[in-house]
Parts: sequence; C-alpha cells; structure tokens
Amino acid sequence: MGRLAGRTALVTGAGLGIGKGIARRFAREGANVMLAEWNDEAGKAAAEEVRALGVEAEFIHCDVSERTDVEGAVAATIDRFGAVDILVNNAWSGPPMGRFEWKTTEEMERAFRVGTLSVFWAMQAAFPGMKSQGWGRVINICSLNGVNAHMYTLPYNMAKEAVRALSRTAAREWARHDVLVNMICPAAITESSKAVFAKQPEMLESINATHPMGRMGDPEEDIGGAALFLASDDCRYVTGNTLFVDGGSHINGAAWAPDMPEEMPAR
Repeated sequence: MGRLAGRTALVTGAGLGIGKGIARRFAREGANVMLAEWNDEAGKAAAEEVRALGVEAEFIHCDVSERTDVEGAVAATIDRFGAVDILVNNAWSGPPMGRFEWKTTEEMERAFRVGTLSVFWAMQAAFPGMKSQGWGRVINICSLNGVNAHMYTLPYNMAKEAVRALSRTAAREWARHDVLVNMICPAAITESSKAVFAKQPEMLESINATHPMGRMGDPEEDIGGAALFLASDDCRYVTGNTLFVDGGSHINGAAWAPDMPEEMPAR
C-alpha cells in the first residue's frame, strides 16, 4: 500500500512538466488522479502513463482561464472518484518574456486570471468536500521568479506571488478543518524551460555553475517527492508554508538573466 492509497488527486496542468511529474509520483503511491489539461493530446497521453502505474486516472479538458472549466474539473473528479482529497494547482499559460515597460494591461489581466483566479476558483470548489470529510490537502505551485523578482517575467511573478498570499490566508482559515494549504516554489527542467535554454544555452550553464547542487530538478523525483510529503498524512502539522524545492538556489539568489533587446520586437 502506498502513502496515498485510497486518496484522489486533481492536478491542473498535468499534461506536461511539473504537473505530470506530480501526477506520476502520486500514482506511484497509490492515488487515483484526475489530470486537468487544456492540451488534449498531452493530457490524454499523460493519463495513459499514469494508468500504466496501476491506478485509476482520467483526463479532463480544462482551460483554467475559464471558471466553468475549473469548477467542472472539480465536479467531474467528485463524480468519478467520490472526492477531491488532494488539489494541486499547477497550470500556467502566459505571454512571452519582455521588459516591464512592454507589458500590457491585457497581459496582466490574463496572467491574474490564469495564474491566480484559477487557483481561487479551484480551492473554493474543492473546499466543501474537504471540510465535510475533515481532511484535505491543497498544494499550489508558485515560483522563485516572483520571490526573487526575476527579470522579464512580470505577469508570471505577479500572479504567482498573489497565489502565495491567497494560500496563506486560506491556510489560516481552513486549518481547523484539517484542510492544509501549502506552496512549492520549484526549480525543474521542463518542456517550457528547455525551450528557453535551447535559445540561450549559456544561461543554463550559468545557472548550473552557481547552483549549490549544480543542477536543475526533476519534475517527478524532486518536485514530486516534495509534493508527496505535502499530500500525505506526514504533513499533518504543516500549513501555510512555502517549500523552496530548488536544490538551494534561493540561498545564493541564482536567477534567470536572459538576453533582452532594448526595443520591443514586432509581434
């Protein structure tokens, strides 16, 4: 029996990267998983991978910028598995990197909707069931980008830091129901980060050279392991915390510093 046997997890943005890594790690510990993902091809493939680990897993199309999709994913998980015991808010979709002065109101509003309001909607929808059973785990994926004010990712930084404030507030209000809310600020190699580093390989070399452990993390083994702790009974006395699952990079301030032109490129 795994540490999450008998539990059900809903993971948003579970088709690729950290979301898929967490879904797989939970499945290895016996959890059934609902994988919410806007990319149908990636979501279906990830669900097949998770089922192959010996648990029940379903894919549901979910655009987290739409409240009806988010609430629908929670409802579908309860209909299929009977509960949302563990909620992982991981999904993100935002604008390309660019200087502060290039950002538009529309980009900032979308970032807040995708990165922050989606978390708020999912947590509100999942809370009644968690409260009624007297047990729940919420894990919100935040970012060192916001904590360390990384350059050129303003919408992302803003949205993720807002999630940390939202999470700490919920943690205080929901602790008496044994509904625990924690955050992970990860550093991992994913499909999106690989695309960035492919264009600027010297940036990855620079990061690894100053990184205490000399490497970026693995979504399943490194980030998934921390998420497993926060999803389990071992986390029974932990809430409102941010875990920096980054191999120590936050200690020495290792940060992305991509090249950026002075003038905004044509779009």
